[in-house]
Amino acid sequence: MSSFPPDYVPPKVWNWDKENGGRFANINRPISGATHEKDLPVGKHPLQLYSLATPNGVKVTVMLEELLAAGHAGAEYDAWLIKIGEGDQFGSGFVAANPNSKIPTLVDRSGPKPRRVFESGSILVYLAEKFGAFLPKDPDVRTETFNWLFWQMGAAPYLGGGFGHFYAYAPIKIEYAIDRFAMETKRQLDVLDKNLAQNRFMAGSEYTIADMAIWPWYGALAKGLIYGAGEFLSVHEYKNVIRWTDEIAERPAVKRGRMVNRVSGEPSSQLHERHDASDFATKTQDKIGK
Repeated sequence: MSSFPPDYVPPKVWNWDKENGGRFANINRPISGATHEKDLPVGKHPLQLYSLATPNGVKVTVMLEELLAAGHAGAEYDAWLIKIGEGDQFGSGFVAANPNSKIPTLVDRSGPKPRRVFESGSILVYLAEKFGAFLPKDPDVRTETFNWLFWQMGAAPYLGGGFGHFYAYAPIKIEYAIDRFAMETKRQLDVLDKNLAQNRFMAGSEYTIADMAIWPWYGALAKGLIYGAGEFLSVHEYKNVIRWTDEIAERPAVKRGRMVNRVSGEPSSQLHERHDASDFATKTQDKIGK
């Protein structure tokens, strides 16, 4: 692997270099706020989701589809595609809904005034409490669910922004950075594997929002679906993570949730926008179940 020249010395004061390269250089910047005026579309349902099928986006679409599968009709939603590569997240309407300009963002219009909910973990908790589902009432199991939910929120930046960035996206392969984050990612997989050796799901025997938060990231990693890093990280070693991953992947609501706002992969796996349950009818039914 190549690395930065050994004589590189950080400047006394950092300056933004717009031409720093990398896959996401065109949308990364050191300031917040809107870059253009654009209102968010609003559909027919109280829940309006603005997202993209990244792992963070999949968390929420899986949750919504699970709620609907469990009979919570009030969880019907419109899912609008936010093309982050084109800067949709910097439109004025999106920034008003989420000042951090990240997907996913939810707006709940079921009350007297719209309520914004941003950060994927916050959205999962909000929906779980709103519908009384996938967040156990038993204090011990509830606490364990929160333990793992917040573990994921704190751990994923090491996986995505750390390992994923330097291994897959950085314009220069830096040995130190890749080694540092590969080590941490494997440690995280080991943490998960040891927990899942003792439990069917993350918080015990019950499927919860903790599983929905962790699965899109670490399940995809365990199956070699993100960053092309399966062999590099020897993901086959984590047998319990793979068992858990496969079980969740077979849930019909998870299959549907993975499709929403997806713009890559096989065409039959993509549903760019979702405004009604019937939108899935044009897709291969044996992929998503009933």
